[in-house]
Amino acid sequence: MSLPHAILTALLEKPSSGLELTRRFDRSIGYFWSATHQQIYRELGKLEAEGHIRALPTEQPARGQKKSYEVLPAGRAELARWTAASQDPRPHRDTLLLRLRASAVVGTEGIEADLRRHLDLHRRQLAEYEEIEKRDFPPGRDTSEDRLRHLVLRAGIELETFWTRWLTDALEEFGELRDSGPA
Repeated sequence: MSLPHAILTALLEKPSSGLELTRRFDRSIGYFWSATHQQIYRELGKLEAEGHIRALPTEQPARGQKKSYEVLPAGRAELARWTAASQDPRPHRDTLLLRLRASAVVGTEGIEADLRRHLDLHRRQLAEYEEIEKRDFPPGRDTSEDRLRHLVLRAGIELETFWTRWLTDALEEFGELRDSGPA
């Protein structure tokens, strides 16, 4: 995945200013592809220079007025090319898993509390995704666009469900280890 392609996707869904894109990233795309305000603006400049997007004409040019952007045919073609291209999955890298592995050799001080913190964070994220699902995907909303967007949200729900289940199991394992005492 790449930021330019995430921006092209967002702009094809709705022409927007950099600030509007940042807000949309915070509310949707950012759940699976995050970017800072500065990264978005830098990428907008590159996409415009490459002829993939253009600033929409404004009624009255004014200094400091926010520019809204739209995708040009070259940008749509680039996004279609990228979407159709094959990509291998990337190996999962997670510092929590590495820290848990390391705790097996250096001791578990602090790791259990962090597992609990992670469980709380994943439960909250799962609740947020489920709320978005109720709000944005009621029964009967089944255009192809809605179905694909819902599919992305379902991936987030399934990932958060996995993490909450795994963390719950991991914490149960810590309880069993504590109850059994030193080996």
